[in-house]
Amino acid sequence: MPPTSPSPDPSPGPDAPEPEHRTPNRRTVLTAAAVGAAAVGAAAAPALLGLAAPASAAPARDTTRDAKDLPGGGDLGPNVIVFDPSTAGIQAKLDEIFAQQESAQFGEGRYALLFKPGSYSGLNAQLGFYTSIAGLGLSPDDTTINGDVTVDAGWFDGNATQNFWRSAENLALVPVSGTNRWAVSQAAPFRRMHVRGGLNLAPDGYGWASGGYIADSRIDGEVGPYSQQQWYTRDSAVGGWQNAVWNMVFSGVEGAPGQSFPDPPYTTLETTPVSREKPFLYLDGEEYRVFLPEKRTDARGVSWGNGTPRGTSLPLSQFYVAKPSDAASTLNQALEQGLHLLLTPGVYRLDQPVKVERAGSVVLGLGYATLIPEGGAAAVEVADVDGVRLAGFLIDAGPDNSETLLEVGPEGASADHAADPITVQDVFVRIGGAGPGKATTSIVVNSRHTIIDHTWVWRADHGDGVGWETNRADYGVVVNGDDVLATGLFVEHFNKYDVQWFGERGRTIFFQNEKAYDAPNQAAIQNGSVKGFAAYRVGDEVTAHEGWGLGSYCFYNVDPTIVQHHGFAAPDHAGVTFHDLLVVSLGGKGQYERVINDIGSPTSGDTTTPSTVVSYP
Repeated sequence: MPPTSPSPDPSPGPDAPEPEHRTPNRRTVLTAAAVGAAAVGAAAAPALLGLAAPASAAPARDTTRDAKDLPGGGDLGPNVIVFDPSTAGIQAKLDEIFAQQESAQFGEGRYALLFKPGSYSGLNAQLGFYTSIAGLGLSPDDTTINGDVTVDAGWFDGNATQNFWRSAENLALVPVSGTNRWAVSQAAPFRRMHVRGGLNLAPDGYGWASGGYIADSRIDGEVGPYSQQQWYTRDSAVGGWQNAVWNMVFSGVEGAPGQSFPDPPYTTLETTPVSREKPFLYLDGEEYRVFLPEKRTDARGVSWGNGTPRGTSLPLSQFYVAKPSDAASTLNQALEQGLHLLLTPGVYRLDQPVKVERAGSVVLGLGYATLIPEGGAAAVEVADVDGVRLAGFLIDAGPDNSETLLEVGPEGASADHAADPITVQDVFVRIGGAGPGKATTSIVVNSRHTIIDHTWVWRADHGDGVGWETNRADYGVVVNGDDVLATGLFVEHFNKYDVQWFGERGRTIFFQNEKAYDAPNQAAIQNGSVKGFAAYRVGDEVTAHEGWGLGSYCFYNVDPTIVQHHGFAAPDHAGVTFHDLLVVSLGGKGQYERVINDIGSPTSGDTTTPSTVVSYP
């Protein structure tokens, strides 16, 4: 997991790299850079009180439903816990869930903690794994916690690099000390939040931390990343930003530091070209609804704060409220019937893909609802239609190899979705870790104008079912569609290419990557005559592509003598451009010869000093 780019590939021949593929515990290493930064920082009516134990086995599937009797709306289930200001024992309940989830990195517990509009005092909501906290107002300021929403790393001896799979959304915080602590790494979004104070992104003691994501949030005070190695902030407002380690990227952020990469390594875009915020659940009186924010172009600052936010709203009665016991056929019946899907917390085992075929369909997960395909199936397949929104769930590969886990648009998709794009937001993919899992390619994007807004696609480097062939996964993300935009792209540890981009006019704002730690030797990663597969490769025929703020790190701990030629590979076309690239060797476990194609200085030694390229070509 994290922390964790280009000249044309060699001509075809006996030693040529693999042809284009168009498939339809560095975390325990302390970097010198992080230490230095730390030194700087140092000078329906769901159940309210019943905490359900996580399922220890797959729930019995309900296969009795048919399309005629699938209702919309209904109870949100035992693992959605709803509070209002008059609820007794809120802190005790928060503590109970945290005690269960604090170190349950690969457990099956899943929880959504929802707060009705109003004011709450004296709370410290500590968030463990698979725990989401959110307000139920239309604006973050509708729900104020006079207290903290805390992520720290005491469970891992002060190391925050494994603080994954948790989120905070749609709340206002008044931190007790004046500064809220949010020490996370991947797959831990901080969205639509108002912090009336500062935000500390490092664990207590300023230990290691490995990057994260803020969007549509206002932090009145200063953000202190301290030991965070990289971070992406989009369409927000900050009162200041304290420091940078390797790769801090901002787009559309009021108060962001100016462009200065590589010293300090700030990559700053005044606006985000296209964005559409994630759907969210809220209360209209006593009725649950889902708000769908509208698309913004050249966005800057938060989308809320001046009256009713712009967008549309759907009643919960238009959603099938899914439970983990539901079969894939039931979910598909609901979609065919014209309902959207609200996935309540839990683990869903699917013997066929969830097929999203109707324009405007919403699939929204709560509490890190997790989809596990069985028998080599895909988890989700989206038709080439306008306006589909996928948000807030985890896809966990099954033990039988899936060719693809998430397919956005069928092969050959060509419809124009510029006016109403498909969005994929906080949809995370894991291969291995909770047990053996395999997939040839995790995400394939064929539909034009798709927006990938924050994803972490991870071939596990620790946990159960982990090994070079045990959790084999050759490719992370493959983009075939034109005009695709990625904002916050985290892809790590794949056996071959982590990202391959074949569509025209693609754009990526922030990319964070680690090459697979566990390559057994140089031969295992050899790509024809090229040493290693690039982390991010643009196809040879692409004539227009642009990226800002991209980093790739290596930590070949099985064979530290491995050499990776470059982190990034791209054709030599005038329309293919990159800004602010870096590669890093973590502790000297493997080295890069170049940054992009044959450009950039090699890494060397064990000082974890980045090699950078400010502009390509």
